[in-house]
Amino acid sequence: MSTLSPCEPKYLELKNSLIQIRDLEAAVSILNWDQTTYMPTGGTSARGRQIATLKELAHEKFTDPSIGQLLQDLRPYEQSLPYDSTEASLIRVTRRDYERAIRVPSEFMAKFCQHQATAYEAWVKAKSLKNFSLVQPYLEKTLDLSRELACFFPHKHIADPLIDFVDEGMTVSILRPLFRKLRQKLLPIVEAITSGPPINDFYLRQYYPKEQQLKFGRTVTKHIGFDFQRGRQDETPHPFTSSFSIGDVRITTRVYENNCTEALFSTVHEVGHALYEQGIALELEGTPLAEGTSSGIHESQSRLWENMVARSRCFWECFYPQLQGIFLKQLSCISVSEFYQAINKVVKSPIRTDADEVTYNLHVMIRFDLELAMLEGKLAVCDLPEAWNERYKKDLGIVPTNYSEGVMQDVHWYGEMIGGMFQGYTLGNLIAAQIYETAVKSNPEITVAIEQGNFTLLHKWLKHNIYQHGRKYTAKELIDRVTGKPLSIDPFIRYIQNKYSDIYSVKLALVA
Repeated sequence: MSTLSPCEPKYLELKNSLIQIRDLEAAVSILNWDQTTYMPTGGTSARGRQIATLKELAHEKFTDPSIGQLLQDLRPYEQSLPYDSTEASLIRVTRRDYERAIRVPSEFMAKFCQHQATAYEAWVKAKSLKNFSLVQPYLEKTLDLSRELACFFPHKHIADPLIDFVDEGMTVSILRPLFRKLRQKLLPIVEAITSGPPINDFYLRQYYPKEQQLKFGRTVTKHIGFDFQRGRQDETPHPFTSSFSIGDVRITTRVYENNCTEALFSTVHEVGHALYEQGIALELEGTPLAEGTSSGIHESQSRLWENMVARSRCFWECFYPQLQGIFLKQLSCISVSEFYQAINKVVKSPIRTDADEVTYNLHVMIRFDLELAMLEGKLAVCDLPEAWNERYKKDLGIVPTNYSEGVMQDVHWYGEMIGGMFQGYTLGNLIAAQIYETAVKSNPEITVAIEQGNFTLLHKWLKHNIYQHGRKYTAKELIDRVTGKPLSIDPFIRYIQNKYSDIYSVKLALVA
């Protein structure tokens, strides 16, 4: 029984202050969303200044000593409440954020944000021209600023504070051995699959009109459960999801008319993020609890829906006749079995976002290792393209043909920072497998329902166990709470072995 009345003046004062700060942060998100969707390039300089101004105001307001005093005054109340109560969780999470934020000067945050906006536009231009030298000086400054940010915090490894920003509790000492073990398991699996005859998928790369692709994607999106009354979809060069409130969650996608699956799977991926944001309990609105608990947990939801649902055989038993009907000329002679194999084709490709489930984590681990090397001072930015190509040759046996499909393909280092940018993707894949395995064991009817085009069982299970809690629990706490076990690579390896042994008729369990 709570001893803290919701009307307790200091708690309400804290909550009201946090809502005002959240509003400023939402305004920043809107400006970022606009910059990557509709803003003319001429607005870059002013947009960087606008974002920096709002970020500085939000940071100053949040780090005001009055917030610290309120948190101190509320400590006895927090300790008297159940750990998972909304009040105790809000005080606990806010204190964690506050103690982190007061270490970083507001002027530094403003400077970094303005640089990020400028660097993003430089990356857009450099990528279009396949010219790394145009963005190199911006990336060098990003590296300097990332190191400076890390140094505001005590750390064993310079990347630890940057990782902790988005995946709390994760450190280099945890991730390096975890990723090393995963890499050792994946490399022989990749070789076993790709050494055999390739799957024929030529029909996926015929002409598929853009509007028809978007229409089909919207149909799937609605079926899965995305609420268009509380969200919208737009196009962008690099798909992402933005949440301005629980009632305003926006997804973006990109369409290639010579590829019938890129738009669909990138859309479903973003829908996974959006369902999480739309599923947060309304009582958490406007507070630091009203968002996903970590990068890894958030990514687990997008990868779960994209891969374990939308790339599953049961999903296409329902939706393939509809897709085939829309693109009759392209797919009339292709069976659902052939289509299912094609969309799960394993190939050593240079592009992370186009990678299949089996090779995807190799792409992520390459980036993770390279950003650690840059932060450690072992790799200069000018040598990054060569180091990138060497690692791709070593792990995947390929070398990108140009910088745009190589070192410049991802926006993260160019529009954000160096450090903490990529580990969440692989953590997400591992967590997704562990969560999905648990969900299906708890209710085997989930896969039957998916085959019938009904996603309600899975959606409700995820909302109850994951979405509604927002940031009440850390990633570790949530994984333990939902699956009853600590994070492990085993469910993901089992998933890959079972699925791809069947698709490729290879006994992958023997090489794992």
